[in-house]
This record gives sequence, C-alpha cells and structure tokens, in this order.
Amino acid sequence: MKTIAMIPTYNEASNVKQIVNDVLNCGAQDIEVLIVDDLSPDGTYKIVEEISKTNPKVHLLLRREKRGRGFAGKDGFLKALEMNADYILEMDGDGSHAPKYIPGFIETIKTCDAVIGSRYVQGGKDEERTMLRRAVSNFSRLYLAFVLGVKIKDPTSGYRMFKKEALSAFADKLQAADPFIVTEVLYHLKKNKFNVKEYPIEFLSRVSGESKLRPWTLIKYLFKVLKLKITGS
Repeated sequence: MKTIAMIPTYNEASNVKQIVNDVLNCGAQDIEVLIVDDLSPDGTYKIVEEISKTNPKVHLLLRREKRGRGFAGKDGFLKALEMNADYILEMDGDGSHAPKYIPGFIETIKTCDAVIGSRYVQGGKDEERTMLRRAVSNFSRLYLAFVLGVKIKDPTSGYRMFKKEALSAFADKLQAADPFIVTEVLYHLKKNKFNVKEYPIEFLSRVSGESKLRPWTLIKYLFKVLKLKITGS
C-alpha cells in the first residue's frame, strides 16, 4: 500500500531536509514525500528540488498562486490522490510532528477511514508551554464538539492520515485559505460518516524556525465554525 506524506511548507529551509529524511526512514514501507511549498522566500523549495533529483521518493509541488495553508493543503491532497496514494498523511514541516508515529498510523488506518494524531488520548502528550495556548486548545475542543458534533479529543491536530476513498470524497470541495482547513476536513469526515480513530502522539516544540501561528489567530478560526455548520462551506 502506497503512502504519501504530504507536507505543506513555507520558510522551512532550516529543517526540510531533516524532516524528509526522517519520514523516509521512519520504518514505513512504500512511503514517499510530497512537499507542497508556497514559493518560500528562504528557498525551501530549492532544497527539495535538489533532493528530488537523486531520490525518486521525494516530490515537490511548487505553488505560485493563491498562497495559504488551506489552499496548499487542498492542492497537496489532490496531488497525492493523482499520484495514486492509498494512504495520504498530512503533517507539519516544522518538526512538531514526529515521523516515528507513521507506522502506527498505517496500522491503525487499516480498521478505519482516517487517523488523527492526538495529544489528548491515553499515551498522548503536549509540549505547548503557555497557558493561553493550552486554553485555546481546550476551548477549541469543546466548542467544535458542541457546534459540529465532532467527537474528537484533539480536533485541532494537523497530523492526520486518510484512506484515498475517504479523502477523494471531499478533497475538491475544500475552500479554506488558511489553517481552518483542519476543521473543514473534520466537518466533511463527519458529514460523510467516515470512521475516525485517534492515535496517541507527543506534540513537540518546533525544531527550528519561527512559528507562523498566533493564539489570536486560533481564536479567530473558531468564529468560522458556526458558518461552516450553517452553510457547509
């Protein structure tokens, strides 16, 4: 079964080579890496281009228009499906999602349609330090469960794996331009009645680089949830 790790990047030149290497050597069979880069000013895509010249398991999707985490995620999903992936893994390129969990994801997805890497199930752990970020995460969990009825303990996790049959049912319908795509995907999984399981992970602090996500940004996305519930988009 072919697995493609789809990794959206923006200014991750300092660690993209390491994350690609770690994914390819995580112990999962038949795994490839698809880097989806929004023309990073720091030259992230140039590093990936060089790697791909000598390693056929490394691919680059360079985006020049409609930049944003949501658009990159959608294009990455569609590209992975086009590449005939059986399982599509989504993860961050900043080192916060450890590739060592990928074999466990693959084993778990054999009995469901999607797997969420979860900090809040038994065995999971979160290294986030600030009380504000913890409060935002907790509120997000309760709010999304209340409004969308999503019974996921870690609904803001962006470390996820999908069977091609599940992802192909809604990938082309995704509309979010920003990280709200994480919630939008959960909405479609529930709407289509796909079976979702959570797998314990430890969420790590960034290995390098600067975080592009701020607590106030997370709070802003919560207001989009109601619109998603009402309009479906």
